[in-house]
Amino acid sequence: MPDLSLAQFETPALLLDEQRMERNMERMRSHLQRLGVSFRPHVKTSKSIDVTRRLLPQGPGPITVSTLHEADFFAGHGFTDILYAVCIAPNKLAHAAALQDRGVRLTLILDNMETARVLAAERERSGRVWPVLIEIDSDGHRSGIEPGAAELLELGRFLEAAGIPVHGVLTHAGSSYDCASTEAIRAMARQERDAVVHAADRLRAAGSACPVVSVGSTPTATFADDLTGVTEVRAGVFVFFDLVMAGINVCRVEDIALSVLGTVIGHRADKGWTLVDAGWMAMSRDRGTSGQAVDQGYGLVCDLDGRPIADLIMVGANQEHGIIAHRSGRIEGALHLPVGTQVRILPNHACSTAAQYQQYLVVGAGGTVTATWPRFNGWSA
Repeated sequence: MPDLSLAQFETPALLLDEQRMERNMERMRSHLQRLGVSFRPHVKTSKSIDVTRRLLPQGPGPITVSTLHEADFFAGHGFTDILYAVCIAPNKLAHAAALQDRGVRLTLILDNMETARVLAAERERSGRVWPVLIEIDSDGHRSGIEPGAAELLELGRFLEAAGIPVHGVLTHAGSSYDCASTEAIRAMARQERDAVVHAADRLRAAGSACPVVSVGSTPTATFADDLTGVTEVRAGVFVFFDLVMAGINVCRVEDIALSVLGTVIGHRADKGWTLVDAGWMAMSRDRGTSGQAVDQGYGLVCDLDGRPIADLIMVGANQEHGIIAHRSGRIEGALHLPVGTQVRILPNHACSTAAQYQQYLVVGAGGTVTATWPRFNGWSA
């Protein structure tokens, strides 16, 4: 397509700064290569074959997904080594079997005996076996088995006896998103590593081969300095970054590659507000920076070059209306952008904002739209 100016597009629209994205990708690839671990990037953030091909320039490689719909999509584009990183539910086994029948090496995860019994019953019924990872709780954030729990070995023994080899262990240090300093993130990365390595060692001592030791979160992947014993890293939001990541110094604001293009549609001078045509349907309701040192509201307002404007943030969001104001809430002397002005609004959480859209408008070095890349949403085709 010929290059087009941003002014030629109706708003709201989802913008992707290609140069920023490429820098973010190369930084993570180089870092993990230095640490000597394999990379299994999470594709849930972008949900885009165009983005993923740039993330894995050598061709289809191992990926992580959060839905079987994602697995279907990427299998259709030649990806055959896929980790489904949500504990498997019984009503998804038929879908998982269909993917396996298409030639996909689909790895499943679980963290409890109930699910293990479901997989054992399926093996008994159909003879079907999937590679299985046991999820480890490395930080008390979400799901998983504690690495020193007796339940871990009980689960491992049950799976092995049922003819389902334990392929490895997996964890996600989600608490890293709440860390207050870079050193705290580094400590969390060590904690994450130690938890899964300890769990893997216990399982091996009990007779499981456990060849995979998988960790992953963008903060810990970014600041890990020693991944001895880890075999692969999963991370995803680093491709775009967002304000939550900037708020814990995992990236700079100028590294954020994703933004929403909106247009000024009016003002409430009595309140110090500028209104734009991008509300929570455009930005999402994610308020992930509200607990951080700097609350960015529903998003940070930038000019068309991606530079923040005069401490303006989106302070409120209705379905189709966004309310922009100075972060201090001041009314006197508030900046009111003229009607028709286009702005780029950086999101709190790239995953949830991107999920509102069907395509990316790819912004090139000249600030014009050089391509349109489709993306997909949902849990089923």
